[in-house]
Amino acid sequence: MRHRDQAARRRGRPDRMMSAPVVETHSLAKTYGLAPVLRDVDLRLLPGAGAFIVGGNGAGKSTLLRILAGLEAPSGGHALVFGQDTRKLAARYRRRIGMMAHQSFLYPNLTARENLEFFGELYSLADPQASADQWLGRVGLAEVADARVRTFSRGMEQRLSAARAMLADPALLLLDEPFASLDHDGAEIVATLIRGAVERGASVLATAHEVPEIDGVEFAVFEISRGLLTQRAYKEEVRRGGRIRSLLGR
Repeated sequence: MRHRDQAARRRGRPDRMMSAPVVETHSLAKTYGLAPVLRDVDLRLLPGAGAFIVGGNGAGKSTLLRILAGLEAPSGGHALVFGQDTRKLAARYRRRIGMMAHQSFLYPNLTARENLEFFGELYSLADPQASADQWLGRVGLAEVADARVRTFSRGMEQRLSAARAMLADPALLLLDEPFASLDHDGAEIVATLIRGAVERGASVLATAHEVPEIDGVEFAVFEISRGLLTQRAYKEEVRRGGRIRSLLGR
């Protein structure tokens, strides 16, 4: 046991065999009226692990993330984040969650820098201004730091939304289609940020229509269809110039 602890510390990541799940659902269900959106969803996500949930529009991907973030209550079953019921998440647990959603949660009349400084103060960061400048650089928006968000393209707004979600180094990232509306450069930036989050020990649960490639990180893959969640194989399909493209197993 001691050797396992030492190895985990050397890696700088939690020992998953010994850690409680960051996300855990049991027979989770959600209905709107008579329409079932989620049915009997069982999911576990350990510290330092990543998973993609794939499925078409209306499959229930966004609803699942909203429940895990405590923004929506399930109709049945249970959802736990950090061991806490998501229906009554205390503020100290919500601060440990970073979320990208279809809604950016950004203030359009504020500049990019003002937005990140505001959220930095909200999360009680030691130096919100320095953190804002650092993240603007990381997402390639330093040159437009003083432009109002309402003037941004959808891709620029998506980059800034990624910075907002990761600003406080959360322990759990819930990312709803994080690569939507991004060009190649933007997608590379967000992929790098996701990889960095996993490497520092954060858990990442993301949705997508298709599994993206993120070099150096192996994600579990789940498919959601008609509200039912099933795990799919995740395998190496193509090697090109040292890059590994991982696709859904067939």
